[in-house]
Amino acid sequence: MQLWTPEAGGRVDFKSEHDEKTMTMLGLSSKREITRTSIRVRTAMAVQTREQGRYLGGRPPYEYRLADAGPHPNKAHAAWGRRAHRLEPDPRTAPVVRWIFAQRLAGQSVARIARALNEAGMPCPSAADPARNTHRTGTSWTLGTVTTILENPRYTGRQVWNRQRTDTELADPANVTLGHKSVQRWNLPDGWVISNRPAHPALVSEDDFIAAQGINAARGPVPHDEPVLRRYLLAGLLACGLCGRRMESGWSNGRAAYRCRHGRTSAMAPGPARPRNTYPRGQAAAAPARPAPPAHQPGEISPDRGNHAIKVTRSWPACPSIRWSVRCLCRRLAGSRPAGCA
Repeated sequence: MQLWTPEAGGRVDFKSEHDEKTMTMLGLSSKREITRTSIRVRTAMAVQTREQGRYLGGRPPYEYRLADAGPHPNKAHAAWGRRAHRLEPDPRTAPVVRWIFAQRLAGQSVARIARALNEAGMPCPSAADPARNTHRTGTSWTLGTVTTILENPRYTGRQVWNRQRTDTELADPANVTLGHKSVQRWNLPDGWVISNRPAHPALVSEDDFIAAQGINAARGPVPHDEPVLRRYLLAGLLACGLCGRRMESGWSNGRAAYRCRHGRTSAMAPGPARPRNTYPRGQAAAAPARPAPPAHQPGEISPDRGNHAIKVTRSWPACPSIRWSVRCLCRRLAGSRPAGCA
C-alpha cells in the first residue's frame, strides 16, 4: 500500500528521513487540532448548560421524559428542521422518586427502600422504559439503582452536564495489538457543570436533596470508642469457598467483619433454600503469625498462593503462617508496615 501526500510531494518514502520527519510533524499537528477542537466543544457545552440550562442529549433520568422546547437555538440546525428538547416529569412514574426521597429523609436505609419497591411490584427504571434499556434485564430494583436516583441532582430542576466522562485505554495491556476500548467513568462533583437557574420542573426541593446526601439510616447509638476511620484490610481479597463470590465488608461489634450472602442482595427477601450467610472475622487473617491450631475449625481463612487471593472455606486446613498475606496487604495500608514485611 502506498501513501501520497502533498507535503511529501508525492508518494511517501518511509525509508527517507525527510519523509519520516514530515509524517511526524503532520501527526503532531493533527493531534493539536483534535485537542483544540475538543476544548472548544466542551467549553461551549459547559456554557450552554450553565447559562442556558439547555438539554444536551443523553438518556432522560428516571421519572422524566423528553418534551418539545421549540426550534433549535442554532439557526443552522433550525433550518434543517431540528427541534430543541427539555425534560418534563412523567406522570406515570414521577411519584416514585418523591417517595424514595421521602423515605430516605425519614431515616430508611437504601436496602429497605429497594426491598419495599420490589415487594410492592413497582417496575424498576429499566422495566419502565424497556425501549431504551434493551441491555438490561429489568427484573427488580437494586441498591445501586436507588443510590443513583438519590445522588442525581437533576431531580432538583437544574440541568447537569459532565457527570460522566469517556476514557480510552488498552483493551489488554499485555497485548497492545488488540487496540483500545472506551470506558465510562464518573467524574467528581467538583467537575460537574450545573445550570445557574432551574431548567425543568423539580421533583424534590434542593434542601431535601442536600439533606438526603448526608443522611444515614438509624443504626442505634455509636460507641464512643469506635474508630472514626474504618479500615477493611481484606476488602476485595476474600472469596467464599462455597459459591466463589467475593465477600462483602462490614463493621460488626466494633471490628471489621466479612460475609457472603451467596448471591442474595439486601433488595430481595431471602429464600427458604438459600444457604446461611458465611461470617469469617477479618482479625483471624490479619493477626500476627502464630502456631497452627491442633484441629480444623470452621470459618478459617486459608491462603491461595497461586493468585494471592484468600479463600474462605467451611473447614480450614492448619496454616502455620500467614505472613505472606500480611505482605500482600501492606500496600493497602497508608503509612503502616507490619514488622517483618519484606
